[in-house]
Amino acid sequence: MHSFWQLWRTTTFRLTALLVGMFVVFAIAILGYIAFQTSIMIQQQQLQTIDREISQFNKQYQRLGTRGLIVALQRAANRPGPGIYYVSDASGLGIAGNVPTVPIDVLENPGTHTFKYDRGDGFNADDPRANGVALVKSFQLPSGFRLVVGRDIVERRGFSAAIFQAFMWGVIWIIILSIIVGIISTRSVLKRVDTVSDTARKIMSGSMSERIPVTKRNDEFDGLATNLNAMLERIEQLMQGLKEVTDNVAHDLKTPLTRLRNRVEGALKDGTSPEQRRDALESTIEECDQLIRTFNALLLIARVEAGTPSSAYSALDLAEVVADITELYEPVAEDAGITLSTKVEKLPAFSGSRELIGQALVNLVENAIKYAKGAKNDPAIMVSLRTSGQDIVVEVADNGSGIPEADRKKVLERFVRLEKSRSEPGSGLGLSLVAAVARLHKGTIEILDNQPGALIRLTLPTER
Repeated sequence: MHSFWQLWRTTTFRLTALLVGMFVVFAIAILGYIAFQTSIMIQQQQLQTIDREISQFNKQYQRLGTRGLIVALQRAANRPGPGIYYVSDASGLGIAGNVPTVPIDVLENPGTHTFKYDRGDGFNADDPRANGVALVKSFQLPSGFRLVVGRDIVERRGFSAAIFQAFMWGVIWIIILSIIVGIISTRSVLKRVDTVSDTARKIMSGSMSERIPVTKRNDEFDGLATNLNAMLERIEQLMQGLKEVTDNVAHDLKTPLTRLRNRVEGALKDGTSPEQRRDALESTIEECDQLIRTFNALLLIARVEAGTPSSAYSALDLAEVVADITELYEPVAEDAGITLSTKVEKLPAFSGSRELIGQALVNLVENAIKYAKGAKNDPAIMVSLRTSGQDIVVEVADNGSGIPEADRKKVLERFVRLEKSRSEPGSGLGLSLVAAVARLHKGTIEILDNQPGALIRLTLPTER
């Protein structure tokens, strides 16, 4: 787990900090805009209220004249509240209102003004509440009198200050909570990353069976862990297969190489006739050819298991492939006294590797010919091609000695041969290649009892 002071170095923390910073900036901008617009709205409402009162006083003046206006204004001035009212004669001498004086520039310049005034109300001169701030509109009547109507905005400013104070506290809490959430989310993400790193370190130390833990959240990290575990499982299988191949190669090739050396050494001994040397060289060539075939089979299996790109697939006619192979091996089967027949149904379109599927069928037919020789009566091989739902099924059946049920999975492994004496030619790689080709085409291979003999079924899906 990363320490708190190391979090800033991680990409996760930097990305989280960037997102948190953007959120804080936008939140401050929005809250600031709301606070500013609220203060402006309150001021506009006060100006609208002042305009309504001025309109009412104008109606009073038009209906009752100057005297009626003064009476109405004084009545409004006597009411408690934030209202500011003042009327003076043409010389600026106050006649009525609730403020003792108004600055001369307010009286002489009609319009909107803001000024400080003495609120009175029994406050001491040193008390801050003794001074008020007025937002007023002034104008001059046709009679020469000057009228001032407004509102005390001390309370409004206090309200605006409260709004901005709340805004500042909101900003502080947004920053604090964003930092806390950022740290928690960063540590949570890094904890999952550390789990992957710990598993990787254990695997690098040699524990290939380790897997990344998968939680019940089913989130993107679990999806990644599942895919990585599948990859690790496949890597472990390949490494295990490589180990088995290495062991099998060392075991199966040691004997023929030893025979080669002994034959060559025997041919070089004194007293060896030219005929014996020729026989030794011919047997050496046969052994070398068998070794080359073994290595070619291993290379082909390795290529198949590495995977053929889908671009290498092409549309092919499996019935034609089966016909070509059976035609090729009919003389071989006939020489061995075996009847080779086919049964083919109409097939849907299929896309795959003609070379690899053809090689797999060759291996199945050769394997069937080899073991059909042990049939008690009329050895025969049947190659059939049919459909099963969305799959194509290829079956090669013989009536030979068959494969014991206990060995049916084992014979699909490399270098496994049921013929213990190993007098028959072969390397034990034929069915391994067939299984690899089936896996490459997302298919399956089954070994069943043909009663008597063996039936090998290769199932290939048409949709992959």
